[in-house]
Amino acid sequence: MTAKQDNLDPQTRDLVRFAAAIAQGYEPELRERVGPLRSSQVPVSWVEELILQSVLMCGYPRALVAFMVWRKFGAVPAPQDDPEARYDNVAAWTARGEETCALIYGDNYLKLRDSVRVLHPALDGWMITEGYGRTLARPGLDLTRRELCTVAQTAVLETLVDHEAVEPVLAVLGIASVHEEADHCFVVEDRDRFEGVVELRFGN
Repeated sequence: MTAKQDNLDPQTRDLVRFAAAIAQGYEPELRERVGPLRSSQVPVSWVEELILQSVLMCGYPRALVAFMVWRKFGAVPAPQDDPEARYDNVAAWTARGEETCALIYGDNYLKLRDSVRVLHPALDGWMITEGYGRTLARPGLDLTRRELCTVAQTAVLETLVDHEAVEPVLAVLGIASVHEEADHCFVVEDRDRFEGVVELRFGN
């Protein structure tokens, strides 16, 4: 898997590659990506937060496999406790979820909320409280890197399912296009928010 070298620092590059590997769900690829995480000294908190947020994009099965590989081959023990995960924080999750979602979507925030609420009101609440508040607004990984990892996983998943099924997700993320250049090599184009990152490539 390659990334545009002049736009991503080594730690971010290796984190984004690991994000793509999680979405692929191929355990040997995950094992291969743990080594670079350690050699480039990617902060443990970045990796842990990436895997936690992968539940949102990739589901529990892939996130659980990623954690098992990370614990075994990264030799990183699990924390004894996580105060951020306590359910007496629900009100705070909702507040910071609204703030984070509004920050990401800007003028489209209210439109997004309305669109999701029309699908089902529970989805709107879960999106804000569980998705943005409990998960994406956690400390330990900045929002820009979180979004880069989300884009990477969306790019991979976009190739594994019907393209039409994920086009609304890509549009919300502000991705102009995702296309396949070669086997397991994809390009995500035109994401101005990422400070000059024009493309990300995932492949060998």
